[in-house]
Amino acid sequence: MQIYNTVTRSKQELTPADGKEYKIYACGPTVYNLIHIGNARALCVFDTLRRYLEFRGNKVFYVQNFTDVDDKIIKKANELGITAHEVSENAIKEYFTDADGLN
Repeated sequence: MQIYNTVTRSKQELTPADGKEYKIYACGPTVYNLIHIGNARALCVFDTLRRYLEFRGNKVFYVQNFTDVDDKIIKKANELGITAHEVSENAIKEYFTDADGLN
């Protein structure tokens, strides 16, 4: 499988850096609201890549983060009269509901 390397600006064979396990880090959403199409796109693309690599018999370590401290979260918390933590936790819960819906 070839993938476009934005550093070299060329296609190259996708191989695990350590020769054993693919490692994927995908930047997740800033959790202050429901996910949007951009969040869903990244979720689908990286999950499809992970599933394909595993289907081909490879070991994959996949990580996705949530940005849970951000001015948008603080602003939303102030608007709703709740804590930033509550805003983030609510959005994360909804994220997983939507992710499950996308399978």
